[in-house]
Amino acid sequence: MNKVNILLAEDDPNLGQLLKNYLNARAYETTLVTDGAQAMKIFRKEKFNICLLDVMMPELDGFTLARGIREIDPHIPVIFLTAKNLKQDVIEGFKSGADDYLTKPFSMEELIYRIEAIMRRSSKRSSETAAEVYAIGRFTFDVAKQLLTWQDQSHKLTTKESELLELLCRHRNEVLERNFALKSIWIDDNYFNARSMDVYITKLRKYLSKDENVEILNIHGKGYKLLC
Repeated sequence: MNKVNILLAEDDPNLGQLLKNYLNARAYETTLVTDGAQAMKIFRKEKFNICLLDVMMPELDGFTLARGIREIDPHIPVIFLTAKNLKQDVIEGFKSGADDYLTKPFSMEELIYRIEAIMRRSSKRSSETAAEVYAIGRFTFDVAKQLLTWQDQSHKLTTKESELLELLCRHRNEVLERNFALKSIWIDDNYFNARSMDVYITKLRKYLSKDENVEILNIHGKGYKLLC
């Protein structure tokens, strides 16, 4: 099995080195940088499987860095490591493309668990061979390619957007239970992951808004329903 290459951006050199040593000891290949601009420069040159990003960094903050990384590779998993745990910061983190969010201080074992869970999901998706294509009103959604197409315009979805839209398509015109979706995609149905899913639902609604006959409804106390 090939090693997982991690880009670790952490401006605290002591914590950064501690994390790097621990990850390397667990057989991960880890590149440590101490500011966002340096992280962006290295990401453009090298291939990584996952990014661990501090939020408060010099030159380029973690949120801005994540958005830049997503422009280059919409599918690479991103975990934020931060001392900030205000609700608006969590929401901003998921809006900028986070797959997960760890608040400092955190245990090393928890970090490893989060990395392994995300990499399992990524590996499962990449190994799937069925190339399903859904018709969503006048849209087409290619699951394998993660492409949402309207007329002659295609939009590349992120992995989380694609996974959530696929679940909605499988349960079209039925209720997709909120906890089922959270545990299927995020493994854990905690507050932070629930807020993340809300952000992605908002994004999917925006993408699908071109077709007035397509709608994602909130079903109070239950979940969501894709009508098309």
